[in-house]
Amino acid sequence: MLHSRLAQQPNIPFTIPKSQQTLSHFIQLHSLSFDRHHFDAPLPKCQLPPGRLSAVSTLRSLAQDPPQLSSYAAIFQLLTGQNLIRLGRQVHARMSLRALDPDAFLGAKMIAMYASSGDLASAVAIFRRVKYPSVLLCNSLIRAYTWHRLPKKTIGVYFRMRDLGLEGDHFTYPFLLKCCADSSNVRMGRYVHGLSLRNGLEVDMYVGTSLINMYAKCGEIDDARKLFDVMTVRDSSSWNALIAGYMKIGEIRLAEDLFGKMVNRNIVSWTAMISGYTQNGLARQALVLFDKMLDDDSGVKPNWVTIMSVLPACAHSAALERGRQIHELASMIGLECDISVQNALVAMYARCGSLIDARQCFDRIPQHKKDLVAWNSMISAYASHGRGLESVYTFEEMIRAGIQPDTITFTGLLSGCSHSGLVDLGIKYFHRMKTIYHVEPEAQHCACVVDLLGRAGRLVEAKELIDQMPMQAGASTWGALLAACRKHRNLELAKVAAKKLFILEPYSSANYVHLSNMYAEAGMWKEVSHLRAFLKDRGMRKTPGCSWIEVNGKSHLFLGGDTSHSQTREIYMFLEALPEKIKQAGYVPDTSPVLHDVSEEEKEQNLTTHSEKLAIAFGLLNTSPSVVIRVTKNLRICVDCHTATKFISKIFGREIIVRDVNRFHHFIDGSCSCGDYW
Repeated sequence: MLHSRLAQQPNIPFTIPKSQQTLSHFIQLHSLSFDRHHFDAPLPKCQLPPGRLSAVSTLRSLAQDPPQLSSYAAIFQLLTGQNLIRLGRQVHARMSLRALDPDAFLGAKMIAMYASSGDLASAVAIFRRVKYPSVLLCNSLIRAYTWHRLPKKTIGVYFRMRDLGLEGDHFTYPFLLKCCADSSNVRMGRYVHGLSLRNGLEVDMYVGTSLINMYAKCGEIDDARKLFDVMTVRDSSSWNALIAGYMKIGEIRLAEDLFGKMVNRNIVSWTAMISGYTQNGLARQALVLFDKMLDDDSGVKPNWVTIMSVLPACAHSAALERGRQIHELASMIGLECDISVQNALVAMYARCGSLIDARQCFDRIPQHKKDLVAWNSMISAYASHGRGLESVYTFEEMIRAGIQPDTITFTGLLSGCSHSGLVDLGIKYFHRMKTIYHVEPEAQHCACVVDLLGRAGRLVEAKELIDQMPMQAGASTWGALLAACRKHRNLELAKVAAKKLFILEPYSSANYVHLSNMYAEAGMWKEVSHLRAFLKDRGMRKTPGCSWIEVNGKSHLFLGGDTSHSQTREIYMFLEALPEKIKQAGYVPDTSPVLHDVSEEEKEQNLTTHSEKLAIAFGLLNTSPSVVIRVTKNLRICVDCHTATKFISKIFGREIIVRDVNRFHHFIDGSCSCGDYW
C-alpha cells in the first residue's frame, strides 16, 4: 500500500542549489521534472560528506537497467538528516515502479531517511515489508523510535528482534539503555544490563558508558560509580555521564572531584558542571566556571546547550548585565537564532526585571518557530511582572497561532490574573481548562485560584474551592489562603490554614511566623510567646530577610540590620536622613510589620534597616541618575518598604525595580506597577 501510494505521487517541484550537484545529476538521469514556482520554501543544502565515494559515480549506477539495490542505499544514506523527504519519496517511488523491494540492508537506510525526516509511519511500513530482517534493520527502527522518544515501542522492537532469533549488538544496547534512561525505567535497564553481560558487551566502551548514563539518570548513582570504576577503557562520555549524575542528586563535591581529575574535558564536561551548578542554585559558581571555560586554556567554546544552561544562573542572581554579555557572546558565535537559546533569553530577561528586553527577544523569534516553550515563557514573564492583561492577550494570541496550551501555560495565566486582580477572567479560564482546552487542572492551578480569590478578599469562596478540590490540597494552596487571611485580617480562617500547614510542612518556620505575626497584630502576646517558644524548642529559626543588587557587574548582598558592607557608614547616614525627606512628601511609616512589643520610635528605627532599604540606598549612592536600580529580595517586600520606595522613586527621580519572592514591583515617579495589589 505504501509503495502504491508513493508510485502515484506526482513529481514534486524543487529548486536544487549548485552545491547539490549529486542530487541534480540524479534528477537528470531519471528525467524527473522540478519547477521552482511550485515550491514555497527554500531547500536546505545537502553536501556530500567527506571521505565518501564520488556521489556522481554512485548516482550513475542508478542509470543501469536494472539498477542495483546497493546504489539506492547510497542515495538514501545521502538524503538522511537533510530534510529532503519529498525527494526521498520520489526515489522510493522510482524503486516501486521498477518492482524493487528493499532487502534488510537497503531497508535500514530507508528507515533512517524517513525517521530523520519525521515520517515514522513510512519507516515502520518499510520494516514490516522486509522479508528477512537483520540486526542492522532492527537497530535502525530501534534508533528511530529512540529519536522520537517512544520508549515502549523501542523495547517492543527489541523483543520482536529476540523472537526472530536475532541477538543485540554494541549498537542495539546503547539505544535501549538511552530509552530506559529517558523514561527512568531502571528495572528494564537492569534487564538490558544482564543481556549485555551475557553477550560479553559490558566491557564495550559505548555499552558501558550507556549503562553509567542509565543508572545515573535513574538515580542509581552507586551502581553507575561501580561500573565507572571497573571500566578498563573510558572516554569523556563516561566521565560526563557520572558528573551529570552526581549533579542531579546534589553531590556537588563528588562532581567537582571528577571534573578536576578529567584530563580531556570537552564542551559536554563543562556544560554538565555549569548546568549542575545552576540546577542546584549555585549561580555564582556557574558563572565563574563559565568564565573559566571561555579562557583560551580550556580549548573549548560554548554551544547552544551551554548558553541555555548558564542564562538561568543570571536570572537566579538577577545579574542583568552579565546576562546581556552572554547574549552578545551568543550573537557573536551564531547561537542567538537557536530556538532554545531564544527561549532562555526571554526567561532570563524577564526574571532579571527587563520586560522590554524579554519581549524584544520573543518578537525576534520567527512566528513559525514559536513553540509552546516560547509562548509559556512570555505568558509567565508578564505574570511575574503583574501584567495580567498582557498575559491574557499573549495566551489568546498563542491559541490563534494554533498552539495547544499545557499545565505550565495555565499556571502562568492564572498567576497573571491573580497578581492583577482579574478575578472573573481567572475563574473563567480555570473553568475552561478542561472543557475547552483539554488540560486537567492540577494542584498548582487550584493554588493559583485560591490566591486569586484570597487577594480579592473572597476568603470563603477560596476555602470552598479547597474543600471541593479533586486532589488533596498541598502546602502551596494552604499557604496562599494563609497569606490572604493575613492580608485581610481573618484570624479564624488563618488558624485553620496554619494548622494544615503545620502538618504538611512541620519544619517550615514561615508558617509559624505568619500566624505569630497575626496574633501580634491582634495584640495576643501570650499566643505570640507560645509560638516563639515552640519554634525555639524545635530549633527552627525565622528565615532572615536579605536583598542583593548588582552594580558594575558585581553583586552586593545585604541582610536586615547589616553592618558588614564596606560602605555601611555612608549607607546608614543616607538612611538616617531619608525618613524626614520622604515624610515631607507625605510618607507615614507603617510599623505593623515590626510586631515586637516595643515603642513606636523603636519600631520606626527597625524599619529603616530592612534589607531592601539598605540595597536601594547603596544603589542610589553608587549609580548615576539614568541607571535603573534593580533589587532582589528573598522574601515578600514589606508594606512599609513598598510605601517608602514609592516616595524614594519620586523624590530622587529614579526608576527602581524590586523583585520579591512573588513578583516584580516597578517604582516610577511615586507609583508602583502593582497598583498596591500584591
